[in-house]
Amino acid sequence: MQHVNGFAEETFKAVHASGVQLTSVRMNPGKIINDQSLQGPAGNTPLEQVPWCANGYYLNERPSFTADPLFHAGAYYVQEASSMFLEQALQQTVDLTQPIRILDLCAAPGGKSTLIQSLLPAESLLVSNEVIKTRVNILSENITKWGAANVIVTNNDPKDFQRLQQYFDVIVVDAPCSGSGLFRKDAMAIEEWSLNNVQLCSQRQQRILADIMPALKENGILIYSTCSYSTEEDETICDWLMEEMQMESLQLKADKSWGIVETVSEIKKGYGYRFYPDKVKGEGFFIAAFKQQGDDNVIATATKTKDKPAKPTTKEIDIVKPWIKDAPNFFFIKQNEELIAMPLHFENDLALIQAALYIKKAGIRMGTVIREELIPHHELALSTIINTTTPACDASLETALQYLRKQDIKIETTIKGWALIQYRQLPLGWIKILPNRVNNYYPKEWRILNK
Repeated sequence: MQHVNGFAEETFKAVHASGVQLTSVRMNPGKIINDQSLQGPAGNTPLEQVPWCANGYYLNERPSFTADPLFHAGAYYVQEASSMFLEQALQQTVDLTQPIRILDLCAAPGGKSTLIQSLLPAESLLVSNEVIKTRVNILSENITKWGAANVIVTNNDPKDFQRLQQYFDVIVVDAPCSGSGLFRKDAMAIEEWSLNNVQLCSQRQQRILADIMPALKENGILIYSTCSYSTEEDETICDWLMEEMQMESLQLKADKSWGIVETVSEIKKGYGYRFYPDKVKGEGFFIAAFKQQGDDNVIATATKTKDKPAKPTTKEIDIVKPWIKDAPNFFFIKQNEELIAMPLHFENDLALIQAALYIKKAGIRMGTVIREELIPHHELALSTIINTTTPACDASLETALQYLRKQDIKIETTIKGWALIQYRQLPLGWIKILPNRVNNYYPKEWRILNK
């Protein structure tokens, strides 16, 4: 690293030796916490804002997020502060007043996807992809907690997206890397690091980018990032994108007080932005933005190979409509007896994507209609589209945690039947209130295991 722009060996070593650990969170603007303003997620700790992210905040100490019901309700996401600079990259390169289609290619566990979704204008579509099957479940869980209906989660290899020619206005690639930027945070990253791994990662990054590029519209925007300090994975990739893919480098603005280092690649002088933990309040990170050059009159296409999703009956639709806000603005499909709601303007997009890719999750799962009654799904409880007239019971911290552990709970209420259980006015999930007991419908695979 001694030849890398912005590297200061003495202070870099000192900050790694200090043992200092930063904790930062990003609030969910779709789930305003009415009674807590800018207090800490797990208590009353004052928060300091992450300067490059409107909803990002540092915590004075790391609480037990598992023991905070607001975490399970999707009120915020625990995310490393440096990576929140993606907000600046998007705001400075993309017209966020117009509907766009955006792909987060390497999305798990979901930090960047939830950040992107919070920035998107109405009628924009986010496709959140994870290539590794074992990681796509946590991505789906975090997207579910975030609550938005305009997200499709896919589990595909980058080359599969070539079936969607010129489809996306923006592609974000937070590429798999050698992980040197995480040395302060993760001791395992040090043990796994090697010069050979840097070279392998650089080759893999080029392959991923080459595979995904056909899916980007002409004049579309590519955001590339890593958590590596190695020039082979950062500036060298910028040169490769500009030489081999004819991409145009875009310069970003960063306030000097933030401590972010602007760098240029050796051959093509492409702009990149380096985050060093001795200069910024965050971990090691690199990000760069590019524009695809060419004619933008090409119409996006996909090879249709699969049947259209099944449609529920009119009666089933009539049963589920009262459960959501603005029901006329949604269409409904049926999958394995479950009804799914998605914004009406994505009907063609869903058909295109289903024809080209494996979809793990789309829109909001409403539940199953049995004997003319909706058995509501957990996704509906956590969604931002649920009808505000849905019966709901507020719970104390102790009761909320019992619910999240999937234990028996007691609620004093006159409500009967299905109801939301809430903590500080945010839904945690479903309960069914019977004459002599309360049934806990929290998903068993999500339950808190510690006491």
